[in-house]
Amino acid sequence: VQLVESGGGLVQAGDSLRLSCAASASVFRINTITMAWYRQAPGKKRELVAAITDGGSTNYVDSVKDRFTISRDNAKNTVYLQMNSLKPEDTAVYYCAMPGVNYWGQGTQVTVSS
Repeated sequence: VQLVESGGGLVQAGDSLRLSCAASASVFRINTITMAWYRQAPGKKRELVAAITDGGSTNYVDSVKDRFTISRDNAKNTVYLQMNSLKPEDTAVYYCAMPGVNYWGQGTQVTVSS
């Protein structure tokens, strides 16, 4: 089982990044299960950032609403997190997950400088 994140990096405040999470073929098809992005900043608990259900419904933590968008490409079995208007407080390690079956990626670092 593999969830592989990519797309993190160091950016300035106001910039954009797109994170990708590719699920291996042996994993559930992403359109049949809820997929989510979590993040964990230094010294803080891991928090849910965004989720997309098998039906396509999405939800976001209040702090990223209107800035982040979760989406998926079923053909590529890949989930994305488009992050716009990034702020220093968005700095964290971002994890892709299938929370219903407790599958997690290795995480990708996002650092936003002021």
